[in-house]
Amino acid sequence: MIKLQVIGNLGKDCVTNTVNGKSVMNFNVAHTEKFRDAQGNQQEKTIWVDCAYWSDRTAVAPYLKKGTQVYVEGTPEVRTYPKNDGSTGASLTLRVQSVQLLGQKAAGPGDYSSPAAGNTYSGNSGGGYSQPQSGPAVSEPVDDLPF
Repeated sequence: MIKLQVIGNLGKDCVTNTVNGKSVMNFNVAHTEKFRDAQGNQQEKTIWVDCAYWSDRTAVAPYLKKGTQVYVEGTPEVRTYPKNDGSTGASLTLRVQSVQLLGQKAAGPGDYSSPAAGNTYSGNSGGGYSQPQSGPAVSEPVDDLPF
């Protein structure tokens, strides 16, 4: 089994659809890394991950708004599609097993609010939902990682 974990900000609001009688929440997460190139210039690279959260319990959907910082975990899937030039393209999507709300950007720079911070929504093979696990409120972003 391959597991993918992503921390980033939502690029747009979550869209909830019903496919073959099952609910799916679609959203995308952007993760930006900053680094210095060989010449010492500051560079940024943003990776977008398309996410599909198959669950009959869509209680988290109203909280998945553009700019919200989330942690998502799941299994990657490769999808192929025909391009306009006739060749075949491929994209990587994440079949989400759990999503955790980390915070939401507020109006001021570097200012974060987290009305649902620390809440975790998990799916299982039956598309279930686990109760939110409350964590400490996040008052500012933390740059130091414990590992």
